Amino acid sequence: MQPIRFEPAVRGALDDGAPVVALESTIVTHGMPWPDNLAMLERVEAAIRAEGATPATIAVIDGTIEVGLTEAQAQSLARREGCAKLSRADLAFACAEGLTGGTTVAATMMAAHAAGIEVFATGGIGGVHKGAETSFDISADLDELARTPVTVVSAGAKAILDIAKTLEALETRGVPVIAVGQDEMPAFWSRGSDLKAPLRLDDAAAIARFIATRANLPSFGHGGVLIANPAPAEAEIPRDEMQAHIEKAQAEAEHGGIAGKDVTPWLLSRIVEITGGRSLKTNIALVENNARLAARIAVERARR
Repeated sequence: MQPIRFEPAVRGALDDGAPVVALESTIVTHGMPWPDNLAMLERVEAAIRAEGATPATIAVIDGTIEVGLTEAQAQSLARREGCAKLSRADLAFACAEGLTGGTTVAATMMAAHAAGIEVFATGGIGGVHKGAETSFDISADLDELARTPVTVVSAGAKAILDIAKTLEALETRGVPVIAVGQDEMPAFWSRGSDLKAPLRLDDAAAIARFIATRANLPSFGHGGVLIANPAPAEAEIPRDEMQAHIEKAQAEAEHGGIAGKDVTPWLLSRIVEITGGRSLKTNIALVENNARLAARIAVERARR
């Protein structure tokens, strides 16, 4: 059994060699409340189409990996409660048991690669959690970036993580990390992190050229690339201000015994409350911004 189904527009674009951009679905199922989640998805997909590419939101619905969602599927997924959060470890289990869930960065990369999609836009990747030296809480996204040849366009690692340790882990795994248009790593809601970016490129054409060069080098064409695209200046929350909100939410999570897969969605939801919805607006803006860049990269790659 091949539990993968393509939305017709996505299948047609892939067959024609046209640019396609994958999107994850945990941002719909776990990242934002209804109806903001559906509105965000519609805006992001529209931004990709406006740049000349086809969006392919990936999710598991009743055990089938859907590569591209119909309007009805997207609305149903956005409204649905109790969806699983699916990464590499449980993707096949969800398919075998007929479950419905949102795909994380890792699971989306797996499905995108299987579908023949090489560019993927998201908000922020998972990484090394603060206190990981004792909890060993490290996202599977990092190992997926090391093994799966998909270019992930993000606003860097989520700022609730230990960004410095996340960069070290990515370097150890040989993952190129490229900041766009600046020398400093972005920090999700904030354009800066006080950490130097390992690499820098300034536009989609340069990124596409790098991807092509890397793929053509002997023994270098494996594993993914992380593009760290800073949030739009008009939408960012300054780093010092954001850090205070994050520390407050993390203290509450620790006091409440929140752990494992529940940590990230709980913190993101609590930070929305603490910031009075401001972080949600920034989140939507940065995902749109990443989607536009991803589409431009996909268009450049298709031209090549």
